[in-house]
Parts: sequence; structure tokens; C-alpha cells
Amino acid sequence: MTVIRLLLVDDDPLVRAGLSFMMGGADDIEIVGEAADGSEVEALVGRTGPDVVLMDIRMPTMDGLAATERLRALKNAPQVVVLTTFHADDQVLRALRAGAAGFVLKDTPPAEILAAVRRVAAGDPVLSPAVTRQLMAHAAGGTAGTRRAGARERIGALNDREREVAVAVGQGLSNAEIAAALFMSVATVKTHVSRVLAKLDLNNRVQIALLAYDAGLLEELEEREEDGQADSRAGL
Repeated sequence: MTVIRLLLVDDDPLVRAGLSFMMGGADDIEIVGEAADGSEVEALVGRTGPDVVLMDIRMPTMDGLAATERLRALKNAPQVVVLTTFHADDQVLRALRAGAAGFVLKDTPPAEILAAVRRVAAGDPVLSPAVTRQLMAHAAGGTAGTRRAGARERIGALNDREREVAVAVGQGLSNAEIAAALFMSVATVKTHVSRVLAKLDLNNRVQIALLAYDAGLLEELEEREEDGQADSRAGL
């Protein structure tokens, strides 16, 4: 059995105690350390070598966003799951753009938090298609101007097939769903996803989804689908 090394970061000692009690009781979880502020995290990660960091967003000296950015810049960085009291606020979006692999609400049932940590440790982001769509909608106000232009320039590094896969990831589709939609094997999808991550210098699928949204690729897809439906109705 593979044991997941977990670091807890929250400025509330009661929250940390509750998480430690809950997570430490699992056979495959080892709590390797706790921190009360983001400013403590980088040094603690260097000493303890966690696989996953469960990170509060709002902390007094250094928030979870800044701490996540610092961690994701490290070689062999641990995965980060952010803790929040909101489904989709601006800070959650910024943490995901910084490289967090997903988020969980603080009132999430213990079994689901455990499942989230296990999924992230296995390389899967903790965002369902429904939550991904919610985040995309929440981010709509920030896609104009410089961000849109920058995202389009970055997306330009992809070939046509990689671009199709990026759009599918942006739709919240799993590898199996992408394979079925684009008529390729799951292994080929995984290869394309890996290439997209490497070409765009991204950490995970969540960042692919956000970049595809920023570049307007999902809007273009919706417009093509609407045009196709209109043409189909006109031909009846």
C-alpha cells in the first residue's frame, strides 16, 4: 500500500486539529507536518517532503495563493488542494491558475476530503465537470483584453489535434469521454494531454481548462454547435 504524505496548512488550530484527527486515521495517509501560515510552507515542505498539501486560502501573513505559487515553482513540487468556504470566488480561481490541483469546501464530509487527497495524489484534479463549468462562468469577466490575447498566443503553440483535446478538457470531459468524442484511444488522449501540459508549461488539467476558456475556445465551440443546429433546422 502506498502511503500519501500530507501537509496541513490552516491558521485555525481547531481546523488543523480536526483535519489531523480525520485524515490521520486513514491507513494510507501520513500527516507529516502542520503550518499556521503560508509563510511557513516552503521551508516545511523542504523538510518533510509531502505528496499533497491541503492549503487554506485565507491566512494572515501569506495567503494560500502566494504559498501555492511558491510551491508550484519548486522542482518536484507537491500537489496542492485548496480549502475554502466558497464554491467559486476569485481567490479559488487564482489558486487554480497558480497550479492547485483542485479545491474542497471546509464543510465537505470527511470521506470526500479523503477521496480528494487520494485523487490528487494519483494525479487526478479535484474538479467535477459541473464545478469546472461553474468556475468557467465565474471567470467570464476576466477573459477580455490582455488575458484573452495572451491565452490565444499560448494556445497557438498547439497543433490541431492538441487544440481539440484542450477544448475537450475545458469542457470537463474525462480521458475516456475525450477518446470517444475524438475517435482515439485513451492512451493517445493521455499522450496529447501530456504534450499540451508540456507545450503550455502547465501543471494540470484544471489549468488547461482555464486557459482554453480564457482563449475563447469554448465560446467558439458553442457558436459552431449553435450554427450547426440552425443549419440542421433550416434543412428540415
